[in-house]
Amino acid sequence: MPRASRRRGAAAERHANSIRFVLFEARPAGLLFPQLVRASELSPSQVRAGLAVLRDMIAENGWPPLIWTRADGYKFAAQSGELEAYERSVISEKLTEIRRLISGTVAPHAALHPKDKWVRHIVAQLASVESTLDLIASA
Repeated sequence: MPRASRRRGAAAERHANSIRFVLFEARPAGLLFPQLVRASELSPSQVRAGLAVLRDMIAENGWPPLIWTRADGYKFAAQSGELEAYERSVISEKLTEIRRLISGTVAPHAALHPKDKWVRHIVAQLASVESTLDLIASA
């Protein structure tokens, strides 16, 4: 079951529908964030909230996935190659975040408190997450 956005409210749903309409109008091209703000006539914070809710709505309704690329910005994608490239990019980004969390925070915490139950648990869990993401990223 998809995780509901914390920002989900009537206003954010209206913003999501506005963004969806604008992106469908732009298809197959995408829109960079500033273009999306201008085209939707929403503020940047309204667009961010709308994008979060739009992702929830996409999951609930089985609509085409929303992706972001540096070249094209936000767009709906249904082609396998586009989706795989986006997924690989996001997985690689998350892998980097996890590795930085481990090396910058968790490892020093473990060195300071090696017998702490919490730190042993988080080290084991994050090592598992890192290993899984690494396998996916290198596939």
